Amino acid sequence: MHSLPPLPYAYDALEPHLDEQTVRLHHGAHHKAYVDGLNNAEAKLADARDKGDYALVKHWERELAFHGAGHQLHALFWENMRPDGGGHPHGAIAARIEADFGSFEVFQKYFSTAATVVEGSGWALLCWNRNFGRLEVLTVEKHQNLALWNTVPLLACDVWEHAYYLKYQNKRAAWVEAWWNLVNWEDVNRRLESAGD
Repeated sequence: MHSLPPLPYAYDALEPHLDEQTVRLHHGAHHKAYVDGLNNAEAKLADARDKGDYALVKHWERELAFHGAGHQLHALFWENMRPDGGGHPHGAIAARIEADFGSFEVFQKYFSTAATVVEGSGWALLCWNRNFGRLEVLTVEKHQNLALWNTVPLLACDVWEHAYYLKYQNKRAAWVEAWWNLVNWEDVNRRLESAGD
C-alpha cells in the first residue's frame, strides 16, 4: 500500500511564493486522492489476477497510470521545492544545463515558456534522457500520457490550476515566475547523480 509522503517542510514554509492554504489543499486533498486511487487500482488489478477476470483490465490499467503518475510527480514536486530556494543552480546540474542549453538564462526562459503554454492541466519537467545523454524539457498535458521513454524526471513544476489558483488565480505565468524562488537545486543535483548515464 502506498501512503501520502509527509512534506519536507511546514505547510506555511513556502510563503510568500506559495501560500499555506494552497499547500494544505494540494497535498492533503489532491495528492492524497492520487495515492488512494493508486492503491485502489492496484487492489482491483490484483483481484482480477486472482480471479482470472480481466474484463475491466483496460479501465484499471488506465487508473493505475493516472493515479500512479500523479502520485510520483507530486512526490517529486514537493521535494523539488524548499524554503529560501531558487537562485542559480550549482554543481553537476549547473554544468549540464550549461552544456545542454547554453546558459541558465536560456534554460530558465525555455522551461518557463513550456510551463506557461502547456495546454490544459499539466506539468513542465526537466528530465535526464539516458538514451541521448542529455537534459530534456518535457511538457505533460495529461500526466499518464506523452512519455519520452528512458528519461528520469529531475525537476517538476505543477501547472494544474489547483497548484496555484488560490493565490495566482488565472495568472499561470506569475505562478511559474514565483516558483523559481522555491527550486531546491540540491534535490535536483541528487536526482541527476542517481539517474546515471
